[in-house]
Amino acid sequence: MFQGETAITIDDKGRLAIPTSYRDLIARASEGRLVITYNPFEAGSLYLYPLPVWERVRDQINALPRTKSVSRNLQLKLVGAATVVEPDGNARILLPQTHRAAAGLEKKAVLLGMGNKFELWSEQAHAAQIQ
Repeated sequence: MFQGETAITIDDKGRLAIPTSYRDLIARASEGRLVITYNPFEAGSLYLYPLPVWERVRDQINALPRTKSVSRNLQLKLVGAATVVEPDGNARILLPQTHRAAAGLEKKAVLLGMGNKFELWSEQAHAAQIQ
C-alpha cells in the first residue's frame, strides 16, 4: 500500500502536510484518519497507521499477556500513546507535542511508506539509520 521516502517539513505549529501521492490512498483506507504512536523499537521515529490497520494492531498488542515485560512495553508505547488525527482542509495533520519531543522531530523529517503504515523519522535519526 504505502512505499517510498518523502522529505517532510513540520511547521511551527507541529503540522505536516500529507504528501499528495498518499492522500487518496489514506482517504480510501481510513477516511483520512490516521493513528500516531511511538516506534517502540527505534528512537527518532513515530508510526502512523490508517485507522482500520491500527485497530487490528491494537487488538493484537492488547491480547498479549500484560505480565510479560516485553508485552507490557509494547502496550505502553504503542497503545497507550496512540492518538487519532484527521487532516484539516489543507491535508495537514497535527503531531502531538509529546510525540514530536519523544522522537526528536523538529522542522525537517522523513516520511517512509512501510506497507501498511508510515514511519516518520527525524532527519538526523533517519540519516544515522541508513548509514
